[in-house]
Amino acid sequence: MSSAASQNLSSVSTTLSAVAPPLRMDEGGALRVGASRISLDLVVEQYENGMTPEDMVLAYDTLALADVYAVIAYYLRHRDEVRAYLKQRQEESKTMREQIEADRPRVTREELVRRSATGKADAPSGQ
Repeated sequence: MSSAASQNLSSVSTTLSAVAPPLRMDEGGALRVGASRISLDLVVEQYENGMTPEDMVLAYDTLALADVYAVIAYYLRHRDEVRAYLKQRQEESKTMREQIEADRPRVTREELVRRSATGKADAPSGQ
């Protein structure tokens, strides 16, 4: 390699730097992609289901293509950590769902029919 080529390569390498993935944690503890409200969970799920980054940007217009590629690259390099995060989120979701269901028991079909009949009787005339 010539001295000039080596010097050009040297100056390029000093200007390159690692960029952190465009992920931020929201107030609820979910990782969001870039400036969007799209979660890391959704991007990984869509990627695993075969959706391309370009398709994701078309489907979710708040995503930036470079952010999607960067997040997927991060996922591919850190699969174990990302999967552990996703598993933790699933467990938290399950716990929250169970708590909500325990606080608000399911309504039976008979109860819904009764409420519907009562609601119609209480409706104002002409409707």
